[in-house]
Amino acid sequence: MQNKIIELFKDKNIAILGFGLEGKSTYNFIRKHLPNQKITIIDKNDKSEDLNNDSNAITVYGEDYLNNLNQYDIIMKTPGITLKDIDITDIKDKIYSQLEILLEVDSKNVIGITGTKGKSTTSTLIYNVIKEQNENTYLAGNIGTPIFDEIDDFNEDTIIVVEMSSHQLEFVKNSPHIGIILNLYQDHLDHAGSVKHYHECKLHMFDYQKENDYALYCSDNENLNNIMNSKNYNQNILKIQKEYNENCTSLKENKAYYNNEIIYEDDNNRKLLGEHNLENIMVVCTVAKLLNLDLNKAKKTIDKFTGLEHRLELVGTFNEITYYNDTIATIPEATISGIEALKNVNTLIFGGMDRGIDYNPLINYLKSSNVENLICMPETGYKIGKELENTSKNIIYVETLEEAVIKAKEITKKSTICLLSPSAPSYNYFKNYIEKGNKYKELIKNN
Repeated sequence: MQNKIIELFKDKNIAILGFGLEGKSTYNFIRKHLPNQKITIIDKNDKSEDLNNDSNAITVYGEDYLNNLNQYDIIMKTPGITLKDIDITDIKDKIYSQLEILLEVDSKNVIGITGTKGKSTTSTLIYNVIKEQNENTYLAGNIGTPIFDEIDDFNEDTIIVVEMSSHQLEFVKNSPHIGIILNLYQDHLDHAGSVKHYHECKLHMFDYQKENDYALYCSDNENLNNIMNSKNYNQNILKIQKEYNENCTSLKENKAYYNNEIIYEDDNNRKLLGEHNLENIMVVCTVAKLLNLDLNKAKKTIDKFTGLEHRLELVGTFNEITYYNDTIATIPEATISGIEALKNVNTLIFGGMDRGIDYNPLINYLKSSNVENLICMPETGYKIGKELENTSKNIIYVETLEEAVIKAKEITKKSTICLLSPSAPSYNYFKNYIEKGNKYKELIKNN
């Protein structure tokens, strides 16, 4: 596999567009295998200090860093760089990524997972289930580990579980052997430019699959189901849904069936909360069945999985109030799922950067919910709070997370839950959802 990639890069005029985590990973891979290869590092900011006086690397930076991209043979684009504001007609076929190259050289061993929400949890759970039965398994992609960081360890039998974001899927021209789309909502409009384009990027998970490949999707998601019904795919299409149907993975009572076989029983032993996570588990078990794994062992792995940090994460109980951290919830539907999963939410802290998505689903849900206290943070929290001022809800506006936590401790009823679930990104005040979640946990525990 590595030799094919090295041959692709060899003697090419290569640009690395964006020198963050993945850009540096690409640079390190090329330098390891092609130490004298000429490379151009393109970034809005000057990255020359990160290159250790590499005489075979030059940097292009500044406000016009996206100009003149057509002079390169290969443009290794970091997912976070958006090209929506420039004409890419002449360079589209030159745009590559680590994901695209992996799919080009070894798609048969790749299990890809995407969706607006739930992809990190589902990717990790699939990886855990396979890893406990097959050591030669790796987890990579959007979950945090660049593919090229581990690719030298891959062989022809390696199973590679890859979480794929819309940013990573945008320019791919290949799809994985097993592709999974969990759901489609509004998100990332600042990068994609439109909901339509964002969804189109996600569908690249299936668009280039061959007849012997598998496309798994959760048909209870209306957006995704409508799109799939409009497609004319010829690979193996596997639907996952809650209402029982013997032709797809579905539920009867508390059991999940695939081809009339029980693949999972929800017997109150799982640690992952919520109906949305049961759907994710059904996806995981379908993959386990496709790989002929031991389903009893898979169930044990699933049931002991407590979830990922910042995803309905239990912070602890203090003064008879239980606090949860769900900062990964950056869209309305995720916040709704969190409240439904926890059941006993008395106080909701929410709000973040406004990316122009529709918040009416959350507004309507909160109107009829049992959540009494709504602590609203800038920017979206203020907008949503204004829409709920004429209801019976206790609406409180705060400027900072510190204020929000202080107020939550004052007003939340004993023996109930306070949930931080922003329903929006955190970039207006924090580096990312991780920083916000860690700050929340610190404030809860130390005050």
